Amino acid sequence: MNTHTLSVLVENKPGVLARIAGLFARRGYNIESLAVGPTERPELSRITLQVGVDNAQVLEQITKQLNKLIEVLKIVELEDASVRRELVLIKLKADPGTRSQIIEIVQLFRGKTVDVQNDSLTIEATGSPDKLEALLEMLRPYGVRELVQSGLVALGRGSKSLTDRAKTDRVRTPVRNN
Repeated sequence: MNTHTLSVLVENKPGVLARIAGLFARRGYNIESLAVGPTERPELSRITLQVGVDNAQVLEQITKQLNKLIEVLKIVELEDASVRRELVLIKLKADPGTRSQIIEIVQLFRGKTVDVQNDSLTIEATGSPDKLEALLEMLRPYGVRELVQSGLVALGRGSKSLTDRAKTDRVRTPVRNN
């Protein structure tokens, strides 16, 4: 199954996210990652979706269905070369004997220790999905008590802007951002 990242520019109105999530649920598509927030223009929001699909036809169908929603202004499939980041908070078992080892690993990945208790540490790290997975692999032997990870946020590289290209006109065709 191939994972694709879609950046969807929508009107910043109540219920838009629910309509998009409902569209995916009704058609049996799975959202692997979801992040949504306002853009530099307060009337617009950006939804970053990661979807796992078997072939390009399914991705095209998803795009067509999203474009039918009146609030969707623009859809761009982001290439692997785009700037991608996630945030993870990890609570680990940490006795005095392992605490310094854990902190050293976290520092190697440019993470931060955000909470220290007698028997646990909570760390924060941001980075690409691959970097965070590598960090988790290094920390699992110490005992992960709890983990929360944000959805992927991503932007295409270069000077092009999704919001610049989406004026008031609706654009109905997906664009690959290279």
